[in-house]
Amino acid sequence: MTDLTTYAPIFCPISRPAMVEKRATPPSLARAVQPTWRWSGGNAACAIHWTTACARPGIASSATARLVEAETGKLIWAQRCDRKLPLIFARQDAITEAVTTAVVPAIDNAERRSAMLRSPESLDAWGAYQRGLWHMAKFSSEHNAHARGFFGQAIELGPRFSGGYRVLSLARAQSASLSHTRDLGEVLRSAEAAARQAVSLDGSDAESRAYLSFALCQRGDYESALAEAKRALALSSNLARGHATLGGALVLSRRPKEGVIALETAIRLDAYEPMLPNRLNLLAVGLYFAGQYEATVEAAKRTIHSSADYPLVYRWLAAALGQLGRIAEAERALAKAIGVAPDLFDKHVCQRVPWLRSEDYAHMPEGLRKAGWRD
Repeated sequence: MTDLTTYAPIFCPISRPAMVEKRATPPSLARAVQPTWRWSGGNAACAIHWTTACARPGIASSATARLVEAETGKLIWAQRCDRKLPLIFARQDAITEAVTTAVVPAIDNAERRSAMLRSPESLDAWGAYQRGLWHMAKFSSEHNAHARGFFGQAIELGPRFSGGYRVLSLARAQSASLSHTRDLGEVLRSAEAAARQAVSLDGSDAESRAYLSFALCQRGDYESALAEAKRALALSSNLARGHATLGGALVLSRRPKEGVIALETAIRLDAYEPMLPNRLNLLAVGLYFAGQYEATVEAAKRTIHSSADYPLVYRWLAAALGQLGRIAEAERALAKAIGVAPDLFDKHVCQRVPWLRSEDYAHMPEGLRKAGWRD
C-alpha cells in the first residue's frame, strides 16, 4: 500500500479527502493475514481486500487482492499472484509489484467510467480531468480540443489540483503532434509551462515530474527530460509513465536500445493505459533508430492492433518495411500513412519536428523512399 500512496492520480484531494485505512486483522486466522484497505478519493470509494499465504523458505508465496466499490461491494478487479523465489523478501517484492501495478489501472478505469456517466455540467474537477483523459485517448485533433476544454474546466474548478495542469500539458504536447499548427514552438512552450505549474503545486508528485519530462523532450531538451524522468522514478519506482518518459528521452537522445528497455518496462507495468498506442509507437521508433527493422514492424503492428486509428505509426511501419526490402507491404503501409492524415504526414516527413535530431530525421525518409515515397 505504500507504493500505491505514491501514485498521486488515485489520491485526488479535490472532491473528497483522500484516505487509506487499514482495518484490523481477524485474530482467528492462523495461516493467512487478511487486511482490508479502504481507499477514497475522486468520485468513488474503493476497498482493497488482501490475503497473503504464509511464506517460508523454499515454498511459494501467494497473495490474492480484490478491489471493490466500498459502498456497493461491486467487484471491480481481482487477481491472485504466486511467486516461488529463493528469498522471502524477493517473493514479497515481486508480489507487491504485481498487485500494485494492477490495482492502479483498475482504479483509473473505474474512475473514468464513473465520469463518463455524468453530464458535463455536473462534473467536478476530478470528473472533468477523467473526461478529458477519455478524449485524449482518441488521438484526433477534434478530441484533443475537447480534452483541453475539460482540462481547463478541471483547473477552473480546482485551481490547486496539480493534475489539471499536468494533463493540460500533455494535451498541448499531443496537439503539437496531431495538429498542423504554424507556431509549433509556442504550443510546446505552453505545454512546458503547464507542466511546470503542476510541479510548483506539488513537487513530490511523480506524475507531474513525468509530464514535465515529456514536455521538455518534445522541445528537444533531452538532458533536462532525462533528469525529470529520473526524479519521477525516484519518487515512485513502479510509475509506468515515469519509465515511458525515460524511454522516450533515451530513444530521442541517441540511446535507443536503453530507451526500448524502459518502454518495455512501462508497457509491462500498465498494459491497459489509455495512451498505450503512444508508448507502442515510441517503442517502434526506438527499434527503428536501433536498426532493428523486423522488430519495428512487429511493434508497429502491435500499435495498430491497439488502436487502428492511431495516425502516427504507419510511416514508421512503411519505413521499416522499406528498409527490409518488403516493397509491396511497404507501399501499402505508405499509402495508409498518407491517406489516414495527409497533413500530418507532410508535417512529420517534409520537415523536421523539434523533438527529432537531424540524423534521426534523415533516417526516417531514407526508409520511406525505399517504400516508394518521392519528396
